[in-house]
Amino acid sequence: MSKVTKPEQWQQSGWHLWWLIVALVLADQFTKWLVVANMDLFQRINLLPFFDLVHVRNYGAAFSFLSDQGGWQRWFFTVIAIAISAVIAWLLRRQTRQMVIANWSFALILGGAIGNLVDRIRLGYVVDFLDFYVGSYHWPAFNVADSAIVIGAGLMIYEGFFGKSSES
Repeated sequence: MSKVTKPEQWQQSGWHLWWLIVALVLADQFTKWLVVANMDLFQRINLLPFFDLVHVRNYGAAFSFLSDQGGWQRWFFTVIAIAISAVIAWLLRRQTRQMVIANWSFALILGGAIGNLVDRIRLGYVVDFLDFYVGSYHWPAFNVADSAIVIGAGLMIYEGFFGKSSES
C-alpha cells in the first residue's frame, strides 16, 4: 500500500472547495435571518400538505438532544463543533483534489457545522425552520446547515460502501 502525502499547495487539496463551505454558511445564515426577521417564534406557515415553515429554537443537538439541560450544553456543543470543524479542515487539507466524493462530503459537513456554530455562539441556540410531516407525525425541524451535514454524511456513507474517492 502506497503512502499518501499531503498536497503541496492548498489548491490541489480538498480546500479547493472553500467556496462551497462559504456559500453554505452564507445561505444558512441568510435563511435563518429571513425566518427570524419575518416570523414570530413558534409561528407556522403551511406551504404544502407535508411541509411548513416554522420558527423554532434548538438549544440542544440533533433532534433537540439535551435541549432541556439548563445551558451547559451550549458550550459543550460549541466545543465539539469547533473540534470537529478543525479535524475536518485538517483532513480537507491533507486530501488530494482527486478525492472528489470525500472532499464534497467533508466540505458539506464543515459548512453545515460552521453555520450552526455561528448560531450557537451568537445566539445560544440554533434557529430551525424546515418542518416536514406526514399526518400528525412531524420530523424534528431543521435548517440549511443540518441539510448540508446530512447530505455530506450520506455521501461519506456512499463512498464507504460503493466507491473510492480517488477514482471519481
